[in-house]
Amino acid sequence: MTKGHRLNIYETRRHLFFTVGIIMVPFVFLLLFSQAFQIPSHRLFFDVLISFSRLAVAYVIAATAGWVLAVSFYRGRRAVIALPIFDVLQSLPVFAVMPFAVFFWGASNFTVIFFLVLAIVWPVFFSIISSMKLVKHDWNEAAQILGLSGFQYIARFLFPVSVPGFITGSIIGLGDGWEALVATEIIVGMRTGMGNFFQSYSHDPAVTSFGVLGFLILIFAINKAVWIPLLDKSHARMEE
Repeated sequence: MTKGHRLNIYETRRHLFFTVGIIMVPFVFLLLFSQAFQIPSHRLFFDVLISFSRLAVAYVIAATAGWVLAVSFYRGRRAVIALPIFDVLQSLPVFAVMPFAVFFWGASNFTVIFFLVLAIVWPVFFSIISSMKLVKHDWNEAAQILGLSGFQYIARFLFPVSVPGFITGSIIGLGDGWEALVATEIIVGMRTGMGNFFQSYSHDPAVTSFGVLGFLILIFAINKAVWIPLLDKSHARMEE
């Protein structure tokens, strides 16, 4: 069982200031990028914000669904029946059904978010499953001795022991989500977002190349500022 102290991923002011600096890097790069290639900065930042918002909504939905499913089916007879089914579902070629989704829902935010959820949810789900299966037997016994049930069991046992897998799955899932984001926006035909930006400048190799670089810098900054510190801290707490 983990201790009850607060999870603080920024232990020093120096670490906090360094993190703020990392976060500012992609914004400075995008501003310089827009000026260098005479791209309206408001359009560039708007497209990034729209795409980020779609991914954020999809992540919240996928992370919630992935966690609920994982803690519900990580052991027992339910796991024996459900896990092979989920394994088959994650193997389905998502983009193969995209034409049907576009036909029914059109070029909408719902269509994009739907496919991003499918890209993110399975890494989150299976990472949590793997993490939960490594839980020490005496921790389960301690939860039973303490008589944890209902919300207390979820808050004091299930959630803490699932955090490392949840964070690892989030990193992997968001990596898949970022990759699927631009492709989905282009295929669906969205008129806003980074997919539309890359499609609009597909004839210009220089803009495309620096756009991809800015895209990678943004992903790196988010991982470095948020997910890597969370991952390190969660593993440290599990070892206590």
